[in-house]
Amino acid sequence: MAPAFFDLSARAKLRLTGADRVRFLNGQTTNDVRRARAEATQESCVLNAKGHLDAHLFLFATPNDIWIDADEKLREQLRFRLERYIIADDVVIEDVTDQFALFHVLAESEPKTAGAKFCPRSRRLGSQGWDLWVESAGAEKTRNVLAADYRAIDESEWEVLRVENGIPRWGRELTPEIIPPEANLQARAIDYEKGCYIGQEVISRMKMSGQSRQRLCGLTSETALVPGMEVRAGTKVVGRVTSAIFSQRMNSYIALAMIKRGYTEPGTSLVTLADGAETTVEVVALPFSSPSSR
Repeated sequence: MAPAFFDLSARAKLRLTGADRVRFLNGQTTNDVRRARAEATQESCVLNAKGHLDAHLFLFATPNDIWIDADEKLREQLRFRLERYIIADDVVIEDVTDQFALFHVLAESEPKTAGAKFCPRSRRLGSQGWDLWVESAGAEKTRNVLAADYRAIDESEWEVLRVENGIPRWGRELTPEIIPPEANLQARAIDYEKGCYIGQEVISRMKMSGQSRQRLCGLTSETALVPGMEVRAGTKVVGRVTSAIFSQRMNSYIALAMIKRGYTEPGTSLVTLADGAETTVEVVALPFSSPSSR
């Protein structure tokens, strides 16, 4: 991806302190917090006892703190969910959303910017990037410094890159009805060797069976698709479109969709239905590849 940056400051941000913070959070998340460090973010999930998503987040650890960011819709919910399980633990959870701006830089090398409190590597779009945590008072200065070296991208362009790379988003592909492997998060956000955490039994059972009820897939179409569209095999509903864009890189309408087991094989032909009109779509592997590279 061409060097660019995007403002993620609206995301919820939490700071965990206290002697038990690592042990406590490790019992709440799907990845191994003991491996978290300051140099790179760790992608993870918080689940309920049935293995369904309570939250999707990124975190990193400094010597005395763990720093978390999550979708802005989870600001109150995530803190409440974590605090509910603090019993006799030495853990304090502080909402620092308004104290920090957050910028993501899409570049191979670390951005040379002054003023960032933290700058961990982060693969938010599936490729090398950097998260800049900047104290809010210095946000405008950092934005101007970044704009001198990188191209600023807006929400619509970020969305195109997200969909092209098959990255699920809270409120679209990621909802309380989803189990993480269904959204292809197993390689990035789950450590199958770590100790117990809430929802682990369901995740382990799914890995052992090798099966899931549905899977996040890509769709290509000759006409525009819309989130919420039903995906059908004949008259049977087998999925639903969750995100949809037009990709100039692929010169095609593409979408992300949750598709039921048995219909997820690349090359499968299905149809979407909207206002009584059918559109033929093809299931493709994620991330999307340009026509020349297929």
